[in-house]
Amino acid sequence: MKKLLYTLILTVTLSTTINAKTSNNEGPKTELTAAQKAELEHITNRVEAIKATNKSSLTKAERKALRKEVKELKKRADFLNQNVTLSLGAIIIILLLLIIIL
Repeated sequence: MKKLLYTLILTVTLSTTINAKTSNNEGPKTELTAAQKAELEHITNRVEAIKATNKSSLTKAERKALRKEVKELKKRADFLNQNVTLSLGAIIIILLLLIIIL
């Protein structure tokens, strides 16, 4: 019975995700510098240019490279905007560790 319960909890924990963002009450959000704003604008323009391209004429390797580039640009933009995402599984594991330790 315990194996079934643990397997069910593990499946639910790892299959669900949630986006957690910082609220405005936690502290003042820092304003982007001019260089960061310019970089964010460059990232936005590049992503829109990639979306506008005709992908049917590209090879498989080129499409894969574009997907990889978009993922990297998204990570960089999230870093500049200071977004924080946590999965539900990570939150539950952290809570369980805190309960066990304390």
